[in-house]
Amino acid sequence: MAAVCLPPAGWITGTPTPDGTIGTTNGRLGRPVHADTYRHTEGYVTELRLMAVHAHPDDEASKGAATVARYVDEGRRVMVVTLTGGERGDILNPAMDLPEVRERIADIRRDEMARAAEILGVEHHWLGFVDSGLPEGDPLPPLPDGCFAVVPLEEAVAELVKVVRTFRPHVMTTYDENGGYPHPDHIRCHQVSVAAYEAAADDAAYPEAGPPWAVSKLYYNHGFLRRRLQTLQDEFARHGQEGPFARWLEHWDADQDVFANRVTTRVHCADYFARRDEALRAHATQIDPDGFFFATPLEWQHRLWPTEEYELARSRVPAELPEDDLFAGIETAE
Repeated sequence: MAAVCLPPAGWITGTPTPDGTIGTTNGRLGRPVHADTYRHTEGYVTELRLMAVHAHPDDEASKGAATVARYVDEGRRVMVVTLTGGERGDILNPAMDLPEVRERIADIRRDEMARAAEILGVEHHWLGFVDSGLPEGDPLPPLPDGCFAVVPLEEAVAELVKVVRTFRPHVMTTYDENGGYPHPDHIRCHQVSVAAYEAAADDAAYPEAGPPWAVSKLYYNHGFLRRRLQTLQDEFARHGQEGPFARWLEHWDADQDVFANRVTTRVHCADYFARRDEALRAHATQIDPDGFFFATPLEWQHRLWPTEEYELARSRVPAELPEDDLFAGIETAE
């Protein structure tokens, strides 16, 4: 059970109305706030909060975006923390691969991130580290001096602990030990997030970062699932179309699918797939509007795979698996 703290400025109080909403609106978003979003403690209510930790701008739109959009609409408070500026990311949209874009890539990616955050309705925080880039070659070249993946772990953890103790999330999401895919920044994101989850609750760790806060649950995103791609590829075949996933499926052993081996939690969020796609398109340097991200009709996705998947990696509250809600068990534990 997380410690009960006095509510910070901006928390909302009110009385539930017959339709299940609090008698006020969320001042940040202007949406009705549902009573089950809050815990009640001695005359005031405290909001439930989620922190999604990502390596680069655009990761928040391609991993768990529909989930966070759903929770924002339900009155949860969501913060995306982006660990690097994405300065070394390749320009993946041919229409944006221009000299004037390459010269201003850092500023442009910040603007893209601001637009995506606005679309999803989330708060956003830059942790301030420099993109490591994706090394290529055999052997691989050394990583650039000063980049995120070579910064001492304790330095990055200290910065994230500050944000955790300020925002005080009940749930954190990040990547698994493989980074979702083996980009050095994604792997480092996993290491930093797990260490910050533990350290933020320890009053002896990073005392300068503020009072300790115990995050209730830590999840890994699992968006790249073989079974999902196979399901969608089969639907293309049923419609006499080639489908965009055959190349990946051909070289992917069906026995190595984390869906069967690791997924614990499936969040229904199909109503937010369109907003997810809008957030993806906001990252115009990174997302080709004619690419595979948008190849599968939304109607098929709604019907065949209406969820986003997670692995409950650590929990300080009792959990009954499988789950369909990242906040499951938190309210009853306090």
